[in-house]
Amino acid sequence: MNRFKIKTQVLPEHIDNLGHVNNVQYLNWVQTVAYEHWEELTRMITEPLGFWVVRSHNITFKNEAFEGETLSLETYVKKSRGVLSERIVEIYNAKQTLLAKCNTQWCYLDANNQKPRLIPNSILELFK
Repeated sequence: MNRFKIKTQVLPEHIDNLGHVNNVQYLNWVQTVAYEHWEELTRMITEPLGFWVVRSHNITFKNEAFEGETLSLETYVKKSRGVLSERIVEIYNAKQTLLAKCNTQWCYLDANNQKPRLIPNSILELFK
């Protein structure tokens, strides 16, 4: 399984009226780490690629994050079949406490007609 990890800092604008990171910010981080992972995986590919759109997000919040903390965003593709791919993102604090886990279903689209397209084997191989 091809795991990918980046770090991020909790900034004042990420904090909600309860004094911890706002739920919407977690979704932003989920999309950021997924995008950066895709960019890393495909940086050497010269063939035309399709693109991904989110079909659904399912986040489970476990613990809170606070301003000034450094968080680790970890992701991997759990499985892919047909036009759909299931990506997991886990967000940890510096103590390696799981703060949130997101399961996102992505749909692969053809770049020309923006319709669902079978995920090419060359892409499936990148996720292993």
